[in-house]
Amino acid sequence: MSVRVAVTQYAVQVDIEANISQIRAGVDRAVEEGADLCVFPENSMWTDPTRSGLIAPAQFITGPFVQELSRLSNAHGVHIVFGMSEKIDDGDTRYSNTLVHLDRHGAVQGTYSKVHLFDAFGVVESKKVRPGPLADPYVFKINDLTFGMMTCYDVRFPESARRLVDAGANALLVPSAWGSGPMKEVHWELLSRARAIENTVYVVASSQTAPTYIGQSQILDPMGVVVAGAGEEPGTFCATLRSERIEEVRRIVPCLANRRFQISNP
Repeated sequence: MSVRVAVTQYAVQVDIEANISQIRAGVDRAVEEGADLCVFPENSMWTDPTRSGLIAPAQFITGPFVQELSRLSNAHGVHIVFGMSEKIDDGDTRYSNTLVHLDRHGAVQGTYSKVHLFDAFGVVESKKVRPGPLADPYVFKINDLTFGMMTCYDVRFPESARRLVDAGANALLVPSAWGSGPMKEVHWELLSRARAIENTVYVVASSQTAPTYIGQSQILDPMGVVVAGAGEEPGTFCATLRSERIEEVRRIVPCLANRRFQISNP
């Protein structure tokens, strides 16, 4: 069996309604292409592209942004994964950088809050964002493929991907806001490809676009082949993920079966 996956990249703004319009256009295009799952970037709800120090207007998972996307998901009968600034009412003034999975009926099936915060390349994400809990990995199934979620900087930590694979994932979703800068596009390509190859899984990576971020969203197969992708401009593209391809690659390169070290989930 297979799953048709759509990836949308766009320049997220401080105008939440404008961002919803971009998401709606991406879902419309994805549905035209027969998608089962639509993947959007990290922080799809709100981003300050100027990095001027504005604080994100965080919302609860039950808030209006998720409600609007739930209606969209239900209306089109597709799964949607997107990023948002999640408000947590526990006294910590920081918000969570959270991915949300809506099923084809618009119900919130699960979330993942970014564990590895981007305190690198001169950026200190942890000033505004709280790290996610080291909880059990969240994975979900569509047809005979199992998807796991991770966010942007997480892709630099191979143990994050391996934990999801050990939990049953054979396709990794990596919504991102991958910043531009020296060697950044090279790192994006190499790290995404490495996670696919070493785990013999699909990698579905969606990034925000210019002026601050690189775009270059891509879908890689378990052999590390880019089967679909985009350049730096906003847009939506699709690819079909096949469980038979995963099985084929794992017969050729049985690195998961041959591994000698195990990691433990907390």
